[in-house]
Parts: sequence; C-alpha cells; structure tokens
Amino acid sequence: METYKDEELVKLFQEGNKKAQEQLLLRYQKTVRSCARKFFLKGGETEDLIQVGMIGLAQAVADYQEIEGMSFKNFAYLCVYRRIVDEVKKASGQNNPLNDALPISDGEGVLCLDPERSILEEDERRELNELMSRVLTDMEFKVFTMYMDGATNTEICTMTGKEYKSVDNAVQRSKEKLRKTLVKRKDGEK
Repeated sequence: METYKDEELVKLFQEGNKKAQEQLLLRYQKTVRSCARKFFLKGGETEDLIQVGMIGLAQAVADYQEIEGMSFKNFAYLCVYRRIVDEVKKASGQNNPLNDALPISDGEGVLCLDPERSILEEDERRELNELMSRVLTDMEFKVFTMYMDGATNTEICTMTGKEYKSVDNAVQRSKEKLRKTLVKRKDGEK
C-alpha cells in the first residue's frame, strides 16, 4: 500500500479497507505535527493539538471526494488546519483563533491554497529564521528547525547524535525563548 497514491488509498478506505486509512494516517503524520507546531496553545500542549489534527486527518480521509483542482493533500491539510484552529479558538474562548496562539512556523513543505498567503508565509518564515538565529544557540536553532519540520525528538536524536534529554531540553528552551521574544514584540506593537 505504500506505493498507492493518496486518492487510491482514500477510495480503498471508503470501500471498507481499514489498512488504507492507517497508511494515510502514517503518511501524513509529520504534516499534522508540523501544522500543530505552528501554535502555542494557552493551557495546552502541542501533543493535544497533534491529536486534534489527527482527528481532522481521519475525517478528511472519510469525507474526501475527488473534485477538479483539489488534491487529497490540499484537502487533508485544510481539514487538519481548520480542526486545530477551531480547537485554539475554543480554548481561548474568543472568536479570533489567534488571540492566544503564536505562529512559530509556516509548516515547511505544506501546500498553501492561496498564492498571496504563500508569499506572506514565506516572508514570515524568513523573518522567523532570522529571529531564531539571533535568539537561539546554534544547537537550539538546528534542533528546533527539525522539530518545526515535523521530526520527533527521537528522530532528531538519530539525525544529530545527541541524547534524548539534550534534544528535549533544546526544544523546550527554544519554545520559551521564542515565546518570550514574540510576546515582547507583540507588546511593543500595542
């Protein structure tokens, strides 16, 4: 099943093949993780948003219908993103989903449906990379970039040769440094 196209797997699942859904969930796991890591959820953990995103992905597999111009990849990303934003909105108790969420990534490798948004996100990513290079140590920058791209701490350990605790600490320090810097920036704009 690993060689099947996304749309073929969706059709197989919709015909009752559970293995097809499992394959799609595995295939898009990094995309969901990357999307979820765009947000800091007040009173929550990134893992909570990853779970919400996986629910959105499972729903996308169940609901997808082939429509001209909408690949499963785009549809799945849209479903995952909307589900996560809805969760952030619900957690903040506000109508504006970004009141208590701070973007920290543009989900490198994730398709954007709006060209203007894509250009803006590219600029934001470049600005974020510049900020990260000023605020984070070289190791934190390297580890956090991999983390934002969807790699797990275990995968980062393998790629860098670092101990799990070192990687986890680098990720947590990076999040905190970036959060503080972004909050200061946001407060400075008011």
